Amino acid sequence: MQAAIRYGLQPTLLAVSLAIWAWIPETELALVTALFFSHVTIALLEARRPTRPEWRVETPLRVGHVVAFVVLLGVGGVVGEFYGGTLSPLLAELRATAGLDFWPHEWPALAQLAIVFFASEFVWYWMHRAEHRWPRVWRVSGHGAHHAFKKLNGLNAGLNHPLELFLLLLPSAVIEFLFGVGSAAGGAAILLGTQAAVAHANLDLNSRGIGWLLTTNRFHIHHHSVVLDESNTNYGCAVILFDRVFGTFSDAETRETGTGPTEPDMWHKFIMPFVEPEDTATAPGGSPG
Repeated sequence: MQAAIRYGLQPTLLAVSLAIWAWIPETELALVTALFFSHVTIALLEARRPTRPEWRVETPLRVGHVVAFVVLLGVGGVVGEFYGGTLSPLLAELRATAGLDFWPHEWPALAQLAIVFFASEFVWYWMHRAEHRWPRVWRVSGHGAHHAFKKLNGLNAGLNHPLELFLLLLPSAVIEFLFGVGSAAGGAAILLGTQAAVAHANLDLNSRGIGWLLTTNRFHIHHHSVVLDESNTNYGCAVILFDRVFGTFSDAETRETGTGPTEPDMWHKFIMPFVEPEDTATAPGGSPG
């Protein structure tokens, strides 16, 4: 059983997510269905076979995380609608003016999805790296709230500050609207969401082979390390290739996660863009004040 989880869970969840995208034409419904399946599967396995038993989350807190995740999913939908109403007309006009209508619509759907998937992650790699390099970006984005958790699990993939949702959804939105991608953008979003859930899972998963291209939880949990130098590695939440290419990859054990020795409560996570906890150790360059 453990071997099946270790070597089979990540590719299986990715394959199921792609199948859901292929079978359900409505992008929003397909996304919710794929995320629900991935998170429930991961949560059940985390309850039975966690890599770190001390990271088990008490039921009331887990319920709170589920509620927060659902709320943020709704906020993400609002942000997506905002981008659709504001960016779409502007980028469509730019696309027409600059002659950017060269998207390969005649290619197989999986090939188009792969382009969006890797292009979105390439943009996000640099945005994420900026959050960890410049104090103002770290604070304005609220990225510290995502890093503040001391116990990681699959749900942490969606527990971001509401402000950060504007950044998280921006790469895919720009690529979709600038190049007139079409349905492949929805498939890429589903794949990115599934990968994010796996990357935060408290499970013993394989990193060999698949870890040359895609992020695994071993790599991403290291990015959540409470040690600043360790946190400034493995920026790719779904694709680890760009970390390998641009020199920010690290494969090492992670002893402790979080932004400091203590975890702030939900309210203090929410106000972290304005007031960071005094024991924050992973903010770039320290608190900008």
